[in-house]
Amino acid sequence: MNEQADWQDGTLKVVVNDEEQYSVWPIDRESPAGWRDTGKSGTKAECLAYINEVWTDMRPAGLRKKMDGDG
Repeated sequence: MNEQADWQDGTLKVVVNDEEQYSVWPIDRESPAGWRDTGKSGTKAECLAYINEVWTDMRPAGLRKKMDGDG
């Protein structure tokens, strides 16, 4: 049986969408539609630590703007 390595075990990159929601993605794959590369890459732990630093408000950007009276 051919065991395929878990993609999260390799080098990952951090991606973000227009709603400023973050995720990890394999560095050797094109970012999914609607997502862009943040420039941060590394191990899963490094990427998640970065996301924890920068994603301080979990609400989507559109909701934040509406709730803050900007939308």
